[in-house]
Amino acid sequence: MTGPSLAKIWNKKAASAEGFSRYSEALKRADAVWNEATLDRWLVQPEKLVPGTSMTFPGLKEAKDRQDVIAYLRAVSEGKAHQAQQGGRAMMGMRREKLDLRKVPAEGQVTSITHCGDTYTIGTADGKNQKIWEFNLRFKTDSSRLGPLPGKPVAVGAGMQGDRASVVFASPKEISEFIKQSCP
Repeated sequence: MTGPSLAKIWNKKAASAEGFSRYSEALKRADAVWNEATLDRWLVQPEKLVPGTSMTFPGLKEAKDRQDVIAYLRAVSEGKAHQAQQGGRAMMGMRREKLDLRKVPAEGQVTSITHCGDTYTIGTADGKNQKIWEFNLRFKTDSSRLGPLPGKPVAVGAGMQGDRASVVFASPKEISEFIKQSCP
């Protein structure tokens, strides 16, 4: 979910989806309208159509694959096809909803983070500490209405073996303020 909804792009100017603010400057400046011809060129190789785009997509080489995607996007824009609901996505038959990070249980409420060598120690409101190798820990921010409250970061597990995690903060400035250097 790094890009805008494509549900209503047909015959719209590129980089014009309402409420999406992360378009590259190159795409904002592009004089492109999403129609069959433009989408076909984009789906072959975005960087060739709009040099400097931040879209990381290798392209679809098969014409039939591109035509299927284009037909679907047109049908969704015209209300003739089912579209995924905002805030979730279908994945192997399951829907993945964005978590409300203001309502996590005690084991997800981060109370302290210390760093020593190559290890972070995450303390949580249930009184437990977990050591995580620095390469397996990600620091993120979520300023949305479902993000954590200011000063109340949240730990979210990741990785199929439980060896990775993310700590989500309400704003970027909280990250460096919250982490303390501490070696026993």
